[in-house]
Amino acid sequence: MLYPSTPASLRSSMSGCSFRAVYGPVRSWRFGRSLGIDPIGRISTCSFNCVYCQLGEIQLSTVHRQVFVPTQHIVQELNAFAGREPVDVVSLSGSGEPTLALNLREILVAAKQILQCPTVVLTNSTLLGDPSVQRDLCCADIVAAKLDAFSAAALHRINRPATEVDWSALLAGLLAFRQGYNGCFAIQTMMLSPWAPETEAQFIQLLQNLQPDEVQLNIPTRPRALSRQLDARGNHEPELRTYAAQP
Repeated sequence: MLYPSTPASLRSSMSGCSFRAVYGPVRSWRFGRSLGIDPIGRISTCSFNCVYCQLGEIQLSTVHRQVFVPTQHIVQELNAFAGREPVDVVSLSGSGEPTLALNLREILVAAKQILQCPTVVLTNSTLLGDPSVQRDLCCADIVAAKLDAFSAAALHRINRPATEVDWSALLAGLLAFRQGYNGCFAIQTMMLSPWAPETEAQFIQLLQNLQPDEVQLNIPTRPRALSRQLDARGNHEPELRTYAAQP
């Protein structure tokens, strides 16, 4: 689905591409065999443009929710996959920030009904202060929320957010979501360099405030695509990768 706000140049370049919303299973060190659902579509769309993102440069930066991939499209692909091979979880991530999808709740409910396994949403946390996003995410068994930066300056250096994203509001959204969410809540943090003692102290304080069920510390092991590639959604071995990437 190509949406009206997409620039004409991108609509033209993507119009002939086939798109599969369901991909994998992908081997995940956090969740085991994870079947991916991409609710964002052909054009990478996110409220962050992280320096380490495996998707490469994000094509569209936004904080505005809309339907990118129709729910029925995803349901058809899930039905086609059901019973083919076992998976441990179904994960929503893919080509950008999954909470931007207005049909997030519908997708989570359908995935649970069809595959009968836990659902995971990997989010960059920017929309967690939105009550509609909070309601949608209550349908997920696990929410892994990104927290890479512990100040406004670090947020802009590491995550390069959309202009509407405010550090204080992001943190307030995380706290508000945590207070109302009853599933498994994880904080996922990408470590790009050794931390100074004051950075460690900031991180510890934030964790004490958020009280997550789990903390996932990552380093950037997946290469960064040099141009937009749907295959970058997975974690292919180097010998199987068909696109140029920066280690």
